[in-house]
Amino acid sequence: MSSFDLEVATPEKLVLRRTVTSAQIPAESGYIGVLPGHAPLIGRLGAGELSFESEQGGERLFVGGGFLQVLPGRAVLLADIAEFPNEINVEQAQRDLDAAQALERSHDPNTDFTAAVRAARFAQARLDVAARK
Repeated sequence: MSSFDLEVATPEKLVLRRTVTSAQIPAESGYIGVLPGHAPLIGRLGAGELSFESEQGGERLFVGGGFLQVLPGRAVLLADIAEFPNEINVEQAQRDLDAAQALERSHDPNTDFTAAVRAARFAQARLDVAARK
């Protein structure tokens, strides 16, 4: 069976290094499916569930923000944040979502609505990944 190396790193640590047979990566413009032999690419990570298959079975984690690079035999994700589902603080993610949604509803002309929408999507994606434990 063909495979490739998948690495996920944050500014703090190397989160994951696995040999996988496939990966679904949340890019900024939608999900990218990666299989062995995928064409090289560089892109921006979105916020969502990174799922992948290895000989040990399927695994997943939340990744948010950063960059991805696919090379022959290797995919590297440099994420702002990466958390396995059991590491997600659901209460904090819910507070973050509530705060971002309050900003979205705000009529304050000083509110950065783009940042509020991004924060809401980020928090909702964390909650979605945590809910599928």
